[in-house]
Amino acid sequence: MSVTIGSHQIGGTAPAFVIAEIGLNHNGSVEIAKQLIDVAADAGANAVKFQKRTPEISTPAHMRDVQRETPWGTMSYLEYRYRVEFDRDQYIEIGDYATLRGLEWFASPWDVPSVDFLEDLGVRAHKVASASLTDIELLEALRATGKPVILSTGMSTMEEIDRAVAVLGTDKLVLLHATSTYPMEPNEANLRMIPVLRDRFPGVPVGYSGHERGLQISLAAVAMGAVAVERHITLDRTMWGSDHAASLEPGGLSTLVRDIRIIEEARGDGVKRVFPGEEAPKAKLRRVGA
Repeated sequence: MSVTIGSHQIGGTAPAFVIAEIGLNHNGSVEIAKQLIDVAADAGANAVKFQKRTPEISTPAHMRDVQRETPWGTMSYLEYRYRVEFDRDQYIEIGDYATLRGLEWFASPWDVPSVDFLEDLGVRAHKVASASLTDIELLEALRATGKPVILSTGMSTMEEIDRAVAVLGTDKLVLLHATSTYPMEPNEANLRMIPVLRDRFPGVPVGYSGHERGLQISLAAVAMGAVAVERHITLDRTMWGSDHAASLEPGGLSTLVRDIRIIEEARGDGVKRVFPGEEAPKAKLRRVGA
């Protein structure tokens, strides 16, 4: 089974759907967001993803008054959340820019009003962050949109994943195996969960959302059959912000997309045959015929 987002098919025989997660790495700047959209488009990604919050709802109560040092001075965590949120006009601007660059765009809504906000903008799909997998009210709101939903499964038990899938349904669902450590060490990748999720939810496309340094683990996920790959991107890993260190810089994203396409070609179809390129070595080296 496959899921369609815009002009892209996810699953089946389609190439891996590459999502460049901008998230909050724009640091509240539309100009930086556009630069990151350019990075994604130039690298050959298929989509860019943002995060949308209603800060007074989505910020945990125990975090709201925690003081944080920011490029704009010391402020509470709640004030910081407001500072980096885009409003409707800004989302229209960056969404239109992504479309003009040939990319799908969508976001992770962190609360029900954010679902309504994104629906008003006409997004073609929604993404559920791992942290929101247990938010049943949010999942029900997303199911009601009738749009495809991409669900990350980090920081979750199998029972929690089962419950989320039951709420969302499987008709337009894509699952992403993930480990929500930033940055993630290889011993926490657990890539064997990709076939486990595929077997547990037959017909549901399964991909990978990575927070590791480097490219090897994401590429291994594709070799293991991941039908989508999501990675955070940044202009510079040393920029201020919580996600930059676990993100790919422009060159890294370009290399990732290039190598994903090489691996997909190399996987083949599993049918054993003698390739044309083997005929000359066969004639030269094989002493005993069949």
